[in-house]
Amino acid sequence: MPDSPSYLSKFNPEVRLNEILELRELAPQINLIRLNVPLITQKAKAGQFVVFRINEEGERIPMSITDMDSQSGILTIIFQEVGKSTAHLATLRKDDVLADVVGPLGVPTHIENYGTCVCVGGGIGIAPIHFVAKSLKQAGNKVISIIGARSRNLLILEEEIKKHSDQLLISTDDGSYGHHGFVTDLLTQILSGKEKVNFIMAIGPVVMMKAVCKVTAPWGIKTIVSLNPVMVDATGMCGACRVTVGGKTKFACVDGPDFDGSQVDFDELTKRQAMYIKQERIAMDRFTHQMCGGKEKGEVQ
Repeated sequence: MPDSPSYLSKFNPEVRLNEILELRELAPQINLIRLNVPLITQKAKAGQFVVFRINEEGERIPMSITDMDSQSGILTIIFQEVGKSTAHLATLRKDDVLADVVGPLGVPTHIENYGTCVCVGGGIGIAPIHFVAKSLKQAGNKVISIIGARSRNLLILEEEIKKHSDQLLISTDDGSYGHHGFVTDLLTQILSGKEKVNFIMAIGPVVMMKAVCKVTAPWGIKTIVSLNPVMVDATGMCGACRVTVGGKTKFACVDGPDFDGSQVDFDELTKRQAMYIKQERIAMDRFTHQMCGGKEKGEVQ
């Protein structure tokens, strides 16, 4: 990939690398951010992720790719405020510049013409499932998308996913919109019907992905999940993101994040995700204290 000034000049010369072009709230504590990262958008594919660092002292934050435009060099990410670093990211403004945006990282989702595909997205997992559904549709598949959230006000990207789907089904835990129940209810309905499903992709909370795999097991349909364990360097060196797949240790950052869901040890993954809850809570409390202490938006270290 050329990395010369002449190559970069094809993009908007007035926009700086890693510059925030848009940052807005989509739902409570769920935000959309668009960045100028032309070199990344020339190579990124569905299923991959990037790593942000807000400033020189900042934590490395892995983020799944929601969408991208290789012509403009704009990358779209949707993130949820779940800790200090993502809460800090949400305080930034348009025209701010991130210290680092590294990527694309991870192995892309394997896209081919499978036939009929079902894309299942839950919560913030709807964001990366959008890119997968889009890519599967472009490959000539029939795409059935199922998205779900706890309530209607937390549901994101409905119209965007509908654009790339032959059929879109929606569920909410509280029944405020669509089917009153879980995405697995809708998936069971599809698998029990006349439609022959060839491929399933599920992205969302661990408990949701585990439930999806339990539903698909009797049908023997290939079911791929995207895992999100704690990640540090994202290059396979630290081992923080290790997961057990088929009885073997894998690193989500370089071996995944996509894995055969029928082989994943979800119980171990759940325990590992809870390892740093205490430290995360302390960091968040300190951040909140700084914000309440008069720090201006975007200035917290």
